Amino acid sequence: MKKDFQGKLFVFSAPSGSGKTTIVRHLLKQERFGLEFSISATSREARGNEVNGEDYYFISAKDFKQKIKNDEFLEWEEVYRDNFYGTLKTEVERIWAQEKHVIFDIDVVGGLRIKKKFPEETLAVFVKPPSVDELKIRLKKRSTESEDKINMRIAKASVELATAPQFDQIIKNYDLDVALQEAEDLVDDFLGLDKK
Repeated sequence: MKKDFQGKLFVFSAPSGSGKTTIVRHLLKQERFGLEFSISATSREARGNEVNGEDYYFISAKDFKQKIKNDEFLEWEEVYRDNFYGTLKTEVERIWAQEKHVIFDIDVVGGLRIKKKFPEETLAVFVKPPSVDELKIRLKKRSTESEDKINMRIAKASVELATAPQFDQIIKNYDLDVALQEAEDLVDDFLGLDKK
C-alpha cells in the first residue's frame, strides 16, 4: 500500500425515503471517484435474501457488545433493545487498503459521529426530502411497511431534519436528476478532481 494514499469519507444521511440510497448507488457507479461502499454491522437477523458481508456484517448482540468494549467501532448505536448497528474500524481500513474512498449510507447520528472522528477527511451530506408530506407518500408507495411503522419513521424524520444544519452540505431532493448531479459535483469538489 502506498503510504501517501489518504482516503476520504463520504457520509450520506437522511430520513428514510429521502433518496439517499439511490444517490449513493449512483455515485458508486462513477468510476472516476474510486468509491467503495462501507458495509455496516448489525446484531439483527438477516432478512429475506440479505447476504452476510454484502448487505451487512451480521453478528450476535453478544459479539457486538464485546466489540464495543474492545473499541472496534467507528460509530455504533443501539436502535432498539439489543438491536445494534455500527461501522467497524476494520471496514474503513479494508477500503483504504484498496486505495479507495469510503462512502456511507448511514443514519444521521452515525454520520455526525464519523464527521466528528475524521473532521478533515469527511464530507457529510444531508439529503433532504421536499417535505414531510412527500416523505410519507414515498414511504407508502414502497408498500413494505405498516401504517404504524411509517408513522414512526415520519416522527423520526422530523427529529432528523432538525440535524441538517450540522452537516457540511444539504442536497434537497426535489428532482432526482438534479440531486444526483449535485451529489457528483460535491464529490468532485471534495476530491479536487478536474471536471472533464
